[in-house]
Amino acid sequence: MRNVHASRADDLPGAIVATANEYPVNHRVQRHRHRRSQLLYAASGIMIVGTETGRWIVPPERAVWIPAGMHHEVRSLVHVSTRSVYVDPAIDPALPADCRVVAISALMRELLLETADLPLPYARGSRTDAIFALLVHEIARAPVLPLDIPMPADARIAARCRAYLRRPAVRDSIDDWCQALGMSRRTFTRRFRAETGLSFAGWCRQATIFAALPRLAAGEPVTPLAFDLGYDSASSFTTMFKRVVGVPPSRYLAQPS
Repeated sequence: MRNVHASRADDLPGAIVATANEYPVNHRVQRHRHRRSQLLYAASGIMIVGTETGRWIVPPERAVWIPAGMHHEVRSLVHVSTRSVYVDPAIDPALPADCRVVAISALMRELLLETADLPLPYARGSRTDAIFALLVHEIARAPVLPLDIPMPADARIAARCRAYLRRPAVRDSIDDWCQALGMSRRTFTRRFRAETGLSFAGWCRQATIFAALPRLAAGEPVTPLAFDLGYDSASSFTTMFKRVVGVPPSRYLAQPS
């Protein structure tokens, strides 16, 4: 079904349903939740999804998995064409229990594009039923991408993290943060990993990518962006980006996984 507002998705009949929507630049879908889990796929464009626990960036040809009942909001950074598949979590216990950005295989991409015009409701054993069943299997095995940015619960550390997201400074060291926060290196390291699930260096790499992707989506050249983020060269930024994401920034937004 096309152009179904997020608030109406729960009213659609069936254990698995699908919708297709177009969102203009800087459109915001206000915080809401669904009774089914949602796979939100960016066929084109780039989105940011926010929850109580963090934010996820969703570039073209990627998708975010949002578990049932999780409050979330969505913002489009450019024009976005989406496909959503809503799945009753009781369908398959192998489905993820956490929010995550996942890679989309060629098979998943074709299945997701096909969902826009599938009839609802549908009969058990029908073509629609078969497509949805295969999608559920593919969702359970989709590779997770490091495109989330978890925020610590500690208010002082979180404030420092938010400042870093606004203006990444790759030359910042863990000792700089410890000194600014008045914490020992051991205490900071233990607390930071416990509250984010990442090392300090790992979090900073993901935060830098999180800050860079919207600017790349807007067409900003790699070289001035790399210098602005504090890298000594475009090649050093590209090396970091490719190590985390898997492809260089010049190709990332255009190339499917």
